[in-house]
Amino acid sequence: MASVMDLHTQKIVGYSFAKSMTTDLVIKALANACHTQQPKRGLILHTDLGTQYTSEAFEQYVKSQGIIQSFSRKGCPYDNACIEGWYNRKRIHSRLGYRTPQEVEDLLKHSA
Repeated sequence: MASVMDLHTQKIVGYSFAKSMTTDLVIKALANACHTQQPKRGLILHTDLGTQYTSEAFEQYVKSQGIIQSFSRKGCPYDNACIEGWYNRKRIHSRLGYRTPQEVEDLLKHSA
């Protein structure tokens, strides 16, 4: 799965599913986001340095949409990894007793 998150609203605005993380998959996710959100030219897209994001095809699609790419630093893939911080550390889940996944994991570690 590839997803595109609006960092202002924390909303997933585009996504695509496949068996592997390919350039085509991330282009489809971004195209989905562009179709639904109609962003203005100059939008900044933060990604890591994965080959699917640094490919010529992805770069061409991004440029065709007027989007500016921002990459994480080499060797630090978590610079732009906002989803993990939100979904694991802030978003509560009813199945977890209205706790975050991190809270549940911490409770399990402390009770062992």
